[in-house]
Amino acid sequence: MNIEVNVVLDAKGLACPMPIVKTKKAINNLEAGQVIEVQATDKGSKADLQAWAASAGHEYLGTIEEGDILMHFVRKSSGEEQVERKYEGVTNNEELETMLRDENTLVLDVREKAEYAFKHIPGAVSIPLGELETKADELTKDKNIYVVCRTGTRSDMAAQLLTAKGFTNVINVVPGMSEWSGDVESDIK
Repeated sequence: MNIEVNVVLDAKGLACPMPIVKTKKAINNLEAGQVIEVQATDKGSKADLQAWAASAGHEYLGTIEEGDILMHFVRKSSGEEQVERKYEGVTNNEELETMLRDENTLVLDVREKAEYAFKHIPGAVSIPLGELETKADELTKDKNIYVVCRTGTRSDMAAQLLTAKGFTNVINVVPGMSEWSGDVESDIK
């Protein structure tokens, strides 16, 4: 499985707290929403990075183990929880879960590819927000498009963009994947 990341940080051979110290420094150079892959050999780095990401407000996506190497994936916080939503057509996670049985429902996941790879709604179409402008024509306009992201902010922007492109049945799902309790799939094996 190849996960798209913005930066790969080599922390192999380093013991606690060095993988976190290096990650803190490296993540400062990322833009909000970008993903860093931290490669480490310290078995304690998984719990350490999860705890650090939570306390720093970043999103710990997951870890893949290949032999002795742990590849941790963290998405830099964007402060998106504080952004005001502007799109009118909004629903909640529970409503989306009931609509998944409707064949006219399409779930569009606009999170980054790494976020989608670790956990997504079964059957969801992945088009990151940054690619939606050029890939919107890949979507069917006659479906009810339920747009999801982590908290409802990127999906708000995506819903506005799709509406501007002539889509009429677009619904923003709030709060999105941060509180999704329905079935999920992972592309990580």
